[in-house]
Amino acid sequence: MAPSGLTEAEAERRLAERGRNEVAPAQPVAVYTRVLAQLRDPLIMVLLGAALMTVVIGDHPDAVVIGLVIVFNTTVGVAQEVRADHAVSALSAMSAPGARVVRDGAPRELPATMVVQEDVLLLSEGDIVAADARLTEASALLVDESMLTGESVPVDKSRDSLLAAGTVVVRGRGVATVTATGGASALGRIAALLEGGKEPTPLQRRLASLGRILAVATVALCVLFFAMGLVRGLPASTMAVTAISLAVAAVPESLPAVVTLALALGAHRMAARHALVRRLPAVETLGSVSVLATDKTGTLTEGRMVVQHVWTPRGEADLFGVGYEPYGDVHTENRPLTPDELAPVRELLTAAALCNDASLNPPRQPTSEGDRWTPVGDPMEAALLAAAAKAGCTDRTILRRTYPRTQEAPFDSSRKRMTTVHRTPTGAALVCLKGAPETVLNSAILADGSDLVRGARQQAALMAGRGFRVLAIAAGELREQPDSAARAETQLRLLGLVAISDPPKPTAVATLTACREAGITPVLITGDHPATAQAIAQRVGLVGKHDTTQVLSGQDLAAGRVDDLTTIRVFARTDPQQKLDIIAAWRARGAITAMTGDGVNDGPALREADIGVAMGARGTEVARQAADLVLTDDELSTVVAAIEEGRRVYDNIRRFLVYGLAGGTAEILVMLIGPLVGLPLPLRAGQILWINLLTHGLTGVAMGAEPAAPKAMHRPPRPAGQHILGAGAWQRLLALAAAVTVACLACGAAAHAWGLPWQSVLFLALLGAQLGIALGLRARLLTKQNVFMPGAVAVSALAAAAALYFPPLQSLLETEPLGWSGIALAAAAAITGYVAARISRSAFSRKSGS
Repeated sequence: MAPSGLTEAEAERRLAERGRNEVAPAQPVAVYTRVLAQLRDPLIMVLLGAALMTVVIGDHPDAVVIGLVIVFNTTVGVAQEVRADHAVSALSAMSAPGARVVRDGAPRELPATMVVQEDVLLLSEGDIVAADARLTEASALLVDESMLTGESVPVDKSRDSLLAAGTVVVRGRGVATVTATGGASALGRIAALLEGGKEPTPLQRRLASLGRILAVATVALCVLFFAMGLVRGLPASTMAVTAISLAVAAVPESLPAVVTLALALGAHRMAARHALVRRLPAVETLGSVSVLATDKTGTLTEGRMVVQHVWTPRGEADLFGVGYEPYGDVHTENRPLTPDELAPVRELLTAAALCNDASLNPPRQPTSEGDRWTPVGDPMEAALLAAAAKAGCTDRTILRRTYPRTQEAPFDSSRKRMTTVHRTPTGAALVCLKGAPETVLNSAILADGSDLVRGARQQAALMAGRGFRVLAIAAGELREQPDSAARAETQLRLLGLVAISDPPKPTAVATLTACREAGITPVLITGDHPATAQAIAQRVGLVGKHDTTQVLSGQDLAAGRVDDLTTIRVFARTDPQQKLDIIAAWRARGAITAMTGDGVNDGPALREADIGVAMGARGTEVARQAADLVLTDDELSTVVAAIEEGRRVYDNIRRFLVYGLAGGTAEILVMLIGPLVGLPLPLRAGQILWINLLTHGLTGVAMGAEPAAPKAMHRPPRPAGQHILGAGAWQRLLALAAAVTVACLACGAAAHAWGLPWQSVLFLALLGAQLGIALGLRARLLTKQNVFMPGAVAVSALAAAAALYFPPLQSLLETEPLGWSGIALAAAAAITGYVAARISRSAFSRKSGS
């Protein structure tokens, strides 16, 4: 290819022939497709059947109510998906890169999507590599490949080195020829692993199973009750209407509304806590998570290089501070350094600041919490500048003016060191050198004695073993300027060693502790070096301080050296396929997995996991599109908060099922047993539907907004195969149904014996008992976090009174007004429901955890 690059005509031909330089975007989902997906839910199918039956019997008001529930559920579900997709698209638009290429012999800028194969890329500091390319020229080029490999330390690149699309130039300049674009690039090959749809969430599977059971039970109930009525000689038309009404009452038709409201409220609360939910059912799935697989860089760690320890021949020091902020503390043995102790540290860091091409940019808005000091250039060199400022060294601008640079020998992969020469105020030459310990700590460069050099090597080995990136710093003074900087790399004095790392976030330890308390197993999966991964895992408490058995490299994984991957807690140097294998191994054991990630290499595993969690601020487009949850603050602690929200949602859904099905079961038992105790037709069809409307309407929906149980995050996650009515829920349901049935039949029988309007007493008693259960099942009885709940109960109680005392409703429902004796009987049933619910909470709370 000519050095002048492609012609514009040739570039256009290639673009038309091979397509744009982009990974195939996800096809937009039509609104009608989203609506149909919502309507295919088994519970919605049951509701559609119930609505059809109410139309058949002429109960149009109840048909309208059921229809509104279906519309509400579908609208909220579709709206949440569309809103989340728009938010992710906004994040994508902000991160869309451009590229500089040579066309027709002249440089020009264009969108990265317009780059074609054999284009000539011009690369400089801060550029995102637009496509896979091979370097034809490189000058001190350093590239951050963390988004692709997970490696936190930038990689030195030279002529003929390969560059991958999506990586970032952090230092130097380069010219490269594009070798692959779009789906053929490294980014595109990883994105291809994302193909395939998501499986149903645990909640969707459980509710689908429940929906099928309810559908069968409803049909069986209709047939049974109709047959019993005919046997007793009742009119077929009356029994048909009553049987269908009872079947409608048996179906908790507000369950989809409760589920949708609970999920939508959960998504809203998560958004307020910096977690954007892309799929509504994912809210509940978070509550089922039993394994949290996290990456390292930017998730457990700050994603910023920091000097944490300095060793000099005269002593050691620890540096404290946040990120690249040029202020902090310098201590030794938990105390500030004395002036004599600080002097060698300042000398070392001054030399490191002079032998440095990076700079630090202050925050644009100092008062903004999210705006921080940012590095320009090599992150490690920026970390040295921040450390020099913390130690009180002379300001960088003054330092450069006082000691102007006259020569330099830049860092490259063969020399593994950088040397600069500066003119001192007296006219002498100051030589500053920094580099890898294995190249600096030798007699060809240093004039120090062998004992000192040997001791420095031991210290460097100890630091590297703890996961630090170690640099050796040396300096010397010459009377005259040398011929070249490289020739001055001799007879220098060792100033010391600097230990640099990407430190853990302050919240990492507490976050992982909270995970373990909640019964969640944390697993670290990173592309970084095994020693670095192990050191971070130990510092955040993911493994023990002296535990070296739980770190597995990608090479060991590929060799099959471990049969059961679920026994390992730290994985290092992993590739995208291996991340998939790790997630698949946990899922094969029945675990519900959440995977966090921000890089292109994390995309396939994010899609494979039950819950994919992407970083929104520093994450790649591939990661965001593959995820179910996007963290706008990039904080792992936000995931733990989201898990708590998921548990709250699931608890509320189970609470409503216990409440709704206990009430429906009690209504069925009253209708079946009533004739045996002298109550011929205990309730009329309209009365059954009115009870159903009030108990499953506002009151049932209000349950979806209940706050989390006090110990929601101090119990293990529920087993993946557990039925939604498992862990004691069905026993509680039957116990409550039995208590309500006995209490209500006793009230009805007493009213019948006393000559009271017994059917109206039974109607009010059955309704009041269910409202009592609603209040008694609350996890936080007197909480003010959901005032909607007691309000809904009060409104339902008023509507019940209206059914007895409002003439139009009296006529419609065939009720009679009650005196104080009848109200007292009904109140006794309501109190019984409340007490039974409180007792059931105590009896089953340990088993159910809610």
